[in-house]
Amino acid sequence: MAESLDAHMRDEIDDQVAEAFDAYLADRLAEPGPLRAALASRRSIGLVLGTVGLGALATALAPGDSNVVGWIWGAIAVIDLAWLLTARRR
Repeated sequence: MAESLDAHMRDEIDDQVAEAFDAYLADRLAEPGPLRAALASRRSIGLVLGTVGLGALATALAPGDSNVVGWIWGAIAVIDLAWLLTARRR
């Protein structure tokens, strides 16, 4: 009986945690942010997808040196962040 009660309590706690997490995510998704602003302004996300695609290709073709790959993805991050921040200003 103790095991049944323990399992029931764990299930109840899991349900409460899941409900709280769902409510938290719903609140966070409702908040405005740079990506939401970019999408709301109907700007194409082609730049972001293009840079990620080119980054994946460049990573595959890069020599085994991890510094090169780090610079590639650092440049992609800067480009994408600049795109998101300019979308927020409009």
